[in-house]
Amino acid sequence: MRDASIPAMAARPDHEIELVVERLAAGGEGVGRAPDGRVVFVPYTAPGDRVRVRVTQLRKRFARGEVRELLEPGAARTDPVCAVFGSCGGCAWQHVEYATQLEAKRGIVADALTRIAGVALPGQLEIVPSPSPYAWRSRTRLVCESGRIGYRRRQSRALQAVARCPVLVPDLDAALHAFSASPPADGELELAQGDGSVRATPLEDGRAATNSARIGLRAGADRLEISAGVFFQAHAGLRDALLEAALGAAGSGRIAADLFAGAGFFSLGLGRRFERVVAVEADPAAAADLRRNADAAGLRNLEVVETPVERALERVRDADVLLLDPPRTGLPRGVAEALARGAASRVVYVSCEPSTLARDLVAFRAGGLVAVRVTAFDLFPQTPHVEVLTRLERGVAHPPRGA
Repeated sequence: MRDASIPAMAARPDHEIELVVERLAAGGEGVGRAPDGRVVFVPYTAPGDRVRVRVTQLRKRFARGEVRELLEPGAARTDPVCAVFGSCGGCAWQHVEYATQLEAKRGIVADALTRIAGVALPGQLEIVPSPSPYAWRSRTRLVCESGRIGYRRRQSRALQAVARCPVLVPDLDAALHAFSASPPADGELELAQGDGSVRATPLEDGRAATNSARIGLRAGADRLEISAGVFFQAHAGLRDALLEAALGAAGSGRIAADLFAGAGFFSLGLGRRFERVVAVEADPAAAADLRRNADAAGLRNLEVVETPVERALERVRDADVLLLDPPRTGLPRGVAEALARGAASRVVYVSCEPSTLARDLVAFRAGGLVAVRVTAFDLFPQTPHVEVLTRLERGVAHPPRGA
């Protein structure tokens, strides 16, 4: 409760306060408290920082601000590697030591699961670190405008020109550097690496602007070919760890359904463990890649259903195991409830957004499917984003294992 002798922050422009940053929030900002007890979110701060902050937004329970002066750096603060860090919208945490980033993500996941989903974690949540804090990204989209190439600025549509990007794998960083000297025509450009080669493809509305060769990459024992614009896990160093963990959680059996299947990253491995696999993918380009990849792998037990997941519920209701890898928005409205009414005794949920994962876990639990194991993977170093793998079982009353 606020001390009545301390006046509340005045709602006027350029009001300044001093605070100490306590932790990092899910959106990436540092979190401290104003003299009146109100929570304040401040970007580009690190735990332990003592800062002078200009208040930019006031609400009843919280405020937002920007750093005017770093009065004393916290022990978790480090020097950013990138020359345009702070203006480029790609990274938010280059100023934070990597060990602190991992602890922050552990806390973000645990907070979402306990606060939103009511999941009781019995111990410290396991998080699988990136083999390297930098040079991990094997796929990126760049913007080309007026003879410049780069990314969007933070909270803006303006271009931030770049010549180097330290989170890219070395071959992509070298390709970006070459393009910075001689940028292509205006538009989007996708750079992707696989099987030792680099593909640079112009995009229109997220799709390849011209016919282009697909890129190949390994997915466990299988090889995938993926068209430009089709999603794949970009973290080159953790793809196999995530795949192995997901397939291990799925187990083996009669029928599995892979929802939001993409080009088949999980589907092919499931096809070697289950008698039959139903792979649901709405994107025509990804579904076409999936069919080609299944044929190349010699899998005749894999059925590709090219439709949105919410329209395929009857096709997967008899599956024993469901593997879900939805976008950041989570499952469409009503899908978790419908899936819980099916025959599945196990669900493996791969999520890149803890808050929507937690929301969907509430619906699954109401249908009798309970989270029994949760593991985080740091697929996005230098950002607040984190991948979470959750295994749910039907009719289980005990809390999940966090490690």
